[in-house]
Amino acid sequence: MSVRKVKSLIEETDIDTAAPSLLSAFDIGLFREGRHYMLYRHMGAQLHTHNGKQGVLFAVWAPGANYVSVIGDFNGWDKGSHQLQPRWDSSGIWELFVPDVQAGTRYKFHIGNASGFSADKADPFGFEMEMPPHTASVVGGHSAFTWTDERWMAQRRQQDIAGMPLSIYELHVGSWRRIPEEGNRWMSYRELAEWLPAYCNEMGFTHVELLPVMEHPFYGSWGYQLTGYYAPSSRFGTPDDFRYLVNALHVHDIGILLDWVPSHFPGDAHGLYQFDGTHLYEHADPREGYHPDWQSYIFNYGRNEVRSFLISNAVYWLDQFHIDGLRVDAVASMLYRDYSRKEGEWIPNHLNGRENLEAIAFLQQLNDAVHQLQPGTFTIAEESTAFPGVTHPVAGGGLGFDFKWMMGWMHDTLAYFQKDPLYRSFHQHQLTFSMHYAFSEKFVLPLSHDEVVHGKGSLLAKMPGDEWQKAANLRLLYGYMFGHPGAKLLFMGSEWGQRHEWRHEHSLDWDLLAHPFHKGIQALIKDLNHLYTTMPALYHNNYSPEGFEWIDYQDTLNSVFCWLRKGHEAGDHLLFIANATPQVLRQYELGVPQQAALTEYMNTDKACYGGSDICNAGLIFPQPLNRHGRPYAISVTLPPLSVLVLQPADKNLVLQEQPLK
Repeated sequence: MSVRKVKSLIEETDIDTAAPSLLSAFDIGLFREGRHYMLYRHMGAQLHTHNGKQGVLFAVWAPGANYVSVIGDFNGWDKGSHQLQPRWDSSGIWELFVPDVQAGTRYKFHIGNASGFSADKADPFGFEMEMPPHTASVVGGHSAFTWTDERWMAQRRQQDIAGMPLSIYELHVGSWRRIPEEGNRWMSYRELAEWLPAYCNEMGFTHVELLPVMEHPFYGSWGYQLTGYYAPSSRFGTPDDFRYLVNALHVHDIGILLDWVPSHFPGDAHGLYQFDGTHLYEHADPREGYHPDWQSYIFNYGRNEVRSFLISNAVYWLDQFHIDGLRVDAVASMLYRDYSRKEGEWIPNHLNGRENLEAIAFLQQLNDAVHQLQPGTFTIAEESTAFPGVTHPVAGGGLGFDFKWMMGWMHDTLAYFQKDPLYRSFHQHQLTFSMHYAFSEKFVLPLSHDEVVHGKGSLLAKMPGDEWQKAANLRLLYGYMFGHPGAKLLFMGSEWGQRHEWRHEHSLDWDLLAHPFHKGIQALIKDLNHLYTTMPALYHNNYSPEGFEWIDYQDTLNSVFCWLRKGHEAGDHLLFIANATPQVLRQYELGVPQQAALTEYMNTDKACYGGSDICNAGLIFPQPLNRHGRPYAISVTLPPLSVLVLQPADKNLVLQEQPLK
């Protein structure tokens, strides 16, 4: 039975309104099979009317409990006054209708079992939570928000994301732009909505990716240690305030992605860990259930009900908040049982291998559900290994993601650019190696928050040389990045060369934009985004070898490398030439496949970007000289630490492309 057919049956199934439950036998069957992807309509604290009385219907999964009560503002947090009843079907779900409870009421579940366990737990399906450090769930009300993004949503359902430019601005809500006049406080969702869409439009980004906004008790975790999977963080406003932000971005034609963390969760006493006194959401054996890197707990992907919980959560954000895609965190840690573990610290699978077969099946199921239930949305894997088929279709044995972070490219590229140009000639393979596997997956090139924290310094600080050379090297890096096949991702502040590494307790240093070098870097990113989003050569074949061709990558003496990006049409070609040394190279010859005159479309050394303004003026005419195996050659001046982008002067004059010799 297809996912869409299941969705239709869920929506059409009648509930016995004489009983205080929102779960039919069909719902329970799907839940226990791991195939219920809309549990958020049935579980948690649902506003409900029963026997003519308005109130809240509470439902929680706690099969290891022998006592569950709901405590909250409405009963003075009395553990004995409102006891939930277990369902007759042995599903492990406990339910209770409490009249007169209203939206905004704080509550928790008090859970005990026969082994002496007793704890007060937040609702795993809580749609709102208290402001940390407080930990209670809050009864959510019916949304009063009116969406105005119908045009965006209609377009989303029809789009082919792999055939579109994708330039992502990665952002942390709490530190993008703070209010120093008011105690350095962070912006609310609604305040962010007044600034962020216009800024992204000005800069040319197509999407914003937010570090996790789901509720998390420790601000310093940046949202990667979640306790409120269904609740936008109350630090920045209400769920409707978050909808306001999403809507504002969509109205300005900006997509929004969320970082999502199904890989692990923290051991906070009010959270999912040992939820009912048993290892309900996590494995009991720490060799499977404990993550040594993050001192957190790993979901048991082999448990059907856990899969229903997680996939419902993914669908919830796409459905209820119009989120356009999810970047799935730490996929590599999910795929391998021995991830960050020594010999004897992990358990092989039943085939005696190291792969986590249950996690693989979960990810395939997740991607199938997302694509069928929310057409036009997409998923991105943060996956750092050579695991095969991450972005290949599930039907062909792949994981089914739409994109994968190109971690190898990021590592090799930054390692190269941190070297003094004097030594780059010995390491040119670090920049060219990525093309050996660039089309094995659909990649995103990430220069993310992970590269500007924990003592790594900012991207600008990584660059060698004096102030001018640092800025020029960074512009060179960005020119190379936007010319390389793949989608793009840049962390906030990097678009103008933030000097300090990211500090989550502080605002970005917006005052740096008064400095010409920083303003110039920002201007370059704006123009690179425009280049990327308007030139079909950079996105039509972005994930296909037909879209890329080396001209020359062997001039290690001069640290020069050049390549073509190609669209569907013969004239949709761009020539990129990178000079990774601070030397001006004049009358530099390189082969080209066509006789058409070229013009310099972009030059990262222009004065408007903070460069030395060494340019190639006028038309560049290819000559009938065989260079680099091409029938024609051009002679150009290469500015220091720069990338040139040349295009045909007139597409109508482009001659038939010649075969390589």
